[in-house]
Amino acid sequence: MSEEIIIAGFGGQGVLSMGKILAYSGIMQDQEVSWMPSYGPEMRGGTANVTVILSDERISSPYLKVYDTAIILNQQSMDKFENTVKPDGILLYDPNGITHHPTRKDIKIYQIEGAKLAAEMDNKKIFNMIVLGAFLKIKPIVKLENVIKGLKKSLSERYHHLIPLNKEAIDTGMKHLKKFNIEKHIIHN
Repeated sequence: MSEEIIIAGFGGQGVLSMGKILAYSGIMQDQEVSWMPSYGPEMRGGTANVTVILSDERISSPYLKVYDTAIILNQQSMDKFENTVKPDGILLYDPNGITHHPTRKDIKIYQIEGAKLAAEMDNKKIFNMIVLGAFLKIKPIVKLENVIKGLKKSLSERYHHLIPLNKEAIDTGMKHLKKFNIEKHIIHN
């Protein structure tokens, strides 16, 4: 098993920490892991992305041009990464702020309204965990107990009291995932 993932959005959306939690979760499962962040100098509000590779075998290079999965959290990232998803791969995105929805018919496309759900849960900081939950519903490549261990490893100990809220956010993402229908979207727009 090998999963090559790009997570992309604005700095401040938890893109890098989502990737770090996935990477730690893979380590907890004795997988080979690569976590390679990329972000602009402005960080919060600028674009950020992270490549995560989880594999049962050695990883030859962390540098990728195509991905099994793209998790997209803003329009700039959609424009840049939609075409980097391998045929039959997965694109998961939050429609908030997206003006040009994906159009490829050779990949599976899903939506999660993470920003809206985080606002409903009255905590915008759990947005990334909602999105992570949606991804894990599609591809349960790491066990939930290892995600919780990954959270403990990546969060400062003073924030460990928020782990139950993060678990609730993951569960919310799993429950609210939607398959995106391109034809239906084109007809309505």
